[in-house]
Amino acid sequence: MTNLIIEKLLAKTKRTDLPEFVPGDTVRVQVKIKEGEKERLQAFEGVVIARNRGPQASFTVRKISFGQGVERIFPMNSKVIDKVDVVRSSKVRRAKLYYLRALKGKAARLKDVDREHAAPVEAAVASK
Repeated sequence: MTNLIIEKLLAKTKRTDLPEFVPGDTVRVQVKIKEGEKERLQAFEGVVIARNRGPQASFTVRKISFGQGVERIFPMNSKVIDKVDVVRSSKVRRAKLYYLRALKGKAARLKDVDREHAAPVEAAVASK
């Protein structure tokens, strides 16, 4: 009984406008930032090093800023995320890329690959 109620609540808050991406992809996440009463968008671009599935799905993005590694965890269904753009895709053989934390410079490069990403569900339905 309670599982049905939980599933209905999760279905209401689930986002369908985000594209499909996997660890190794470089993404640009447009984040809503509140400054007083105003709201603006700020881009956070980096490599997806982890993706968690399930009801509380999230993904971790890592970038290098002024020589310092910065990681940020984004909940998939968060209202703070305005949109996610896949910039490039890379070939990786692991689901979690935590080994990138120990690498820097050219050693941290990933091999690019051309991959067709599925369009968000709403965009695919609207185009028909």
